[in-house]
Amino acid sequence: MTTATASAGTATAAITTPATTAISTENTPAMPSTEQAHPLKQALAPLAIDIAVPLGGYYVLHSAFGLGTAAALGLASVVPAARSIFAAVVKREANALALLMLTVNIVAIALTFVSGNARLMLAKDSAVSSTIALGILWSVRGGKPMMTAGLKPFVTKGDAARTAAWDALKAENTKFRAKENLFSIIWGTWLLAECVARLVGAFVLPVSTMAWLGTVVLVVAIAGACVTGGAAVEPLEKLIEAHVEAHTASNSAEER
Repeated sequence: MTTATASAGTATAAITTPATTAISTENTPAMPSTEQAHPLKQALAPLAIDIAVPLGGYYVLHSAFGLGTAAALGLASVVPAARSIFAAVVKREANALALLMLTVNIVAIALTFVSGNARLMLAKDSAVSSTIALGILWSVRGGKPMMTAGLKPFVTKGDAARTAAWDALKAENTKFRAKENLFSIIWGTWLLAECVARLVGAFVLPVSTMAWLGTVVLVVAIAGACVTGGAAVEPLEKLIEAHVEAHTASNSAEER
């Protein structure tokens, strides 16, 4: 889709809970066991739908089936578009990630019609990258940091107690919310810096150099965001662990 990409992982574990409630005093057979999705899998599933599906769909359509860039991007936009409409009409809310992917695809489609010298062709990739960066930064200003969609499952690890602690701290702890916002600010800033660096390089450095250096700049930006993101992740984990321990101690005291 351009060099600006996002990815989401999924957990494969599932938990099985037996349903053995008796319905009557007669010889009623036990109800069959049912499977419930792992909390981490449930948390990461929307990421797969909003990011991995449209991104993977583009590459499959473009590389495997030979569709043109604009056509492949257009078809890949169906999923985020449908998710956005569903969220707006049924849930009465905006699906930030789906809207961002839809916007990115629209920008990319528009840029497929941009032609000119080699430097302009290199520079246009920055427009897509900047769309992602600005979308992340704007989400913080709106009070709904976009990177939380991936941050929360990573920090809570699908554990019910840690997830409950996250929700409680987010509602009542300003320090927690500040660190949550910081994580998105870090990622948005790194990606925006990457856009600026590639844009400048496209017009200053030799074209042959930027042909490979652009990818290096992106990798460095992602690595930098991962490393410096620890400034937000580590405090969040400590706050959650302290909250879980305090809640456990309180429950133990009540049981005595």
